[in-house]
Amino acid sequence: VQLVESGGGLVQPGGSLRLSCAASGLTFSNFRMSWFRQVPGKERELVAVITRTGGYTNYVDSVKGRFTISRDNAKKSVYLEMNALKADDTAVYYCSAYNEFTNYRYWGQGTQVTVSS
Repeated sequence: VQLVESGGGLVQPGGSLRLSCAASGLTFSNFRMSWFRQVPGKERELVAVITRTGGYTNYVDSVKGRFTISRDNAKKSVYLEMNALKADDTAVYYCSAYNEFTNYRYWGQGTQVTVSS
């Protein structure tokens, strides 16, 4: 199983980025997909989650109204559209796949997002 994130980088406050995560080696539509983020010295934080069919999404309060999670099961990919970025959004962002039936979770390697002027 591989989860490969892309799309991170340096952006100015107020800017936008779109993260992508391409999955392989698993039946993608069987997995609930999430984006987490982590800064040094802090616990990994759940940012957004989307159900297997994409019918339900949820977000941490700090990103509601600014971030949008979506998925394309045909492309085995999940996305995180990030708008109105703030310095506090600076972190390594991780894609995660969770199977509710086996209780197993897979992780990507992470992509750095830095919001700075």
